[in-house]
Amino acid sequence: MTDKQSLNCWIYRSSRKNEMYLYLAKEDGFDDVPESLRTLFGEPSPVMELELSPERQLAREDVVQVMQNLRERGFHLQMPPSQVPERADA
Repeated sequence: MTDKQSLNCWIYRSSRKNEMYLYLAKEDGFDDVPESLRTLFGEPSPVMELELSPERQLAREDVVQVMQNLRERGFHLQMPPSQVPERADA
C-alpha cells in the first residue's frame, strides 16, 4: 500500500521501439492511453511493478514528472534515448 507521497505504477516495454517504456497508474490500464499511442507502442510486455516516491531516482526520467503524469493522465511515456552520438569536438 502506498502513502500520499508514493505511487504504484506498472511498466511495460514496447514491441515496436527499443527502449520505449510505458508507465501506467493501473495494472493493464491501457484504456487511459490514446489509441494512436497504443498503435505506435505495439504489443506491451510487462517489465515490473514499481513504487514511486519523490525521493526515488529513476535512470532516465524525472520521478516527480512521471508521478504527475500518472496522476493526471494515467500514463507516462518514456522515449528511447537519442540515437545521435555526441560529437567530441562540439
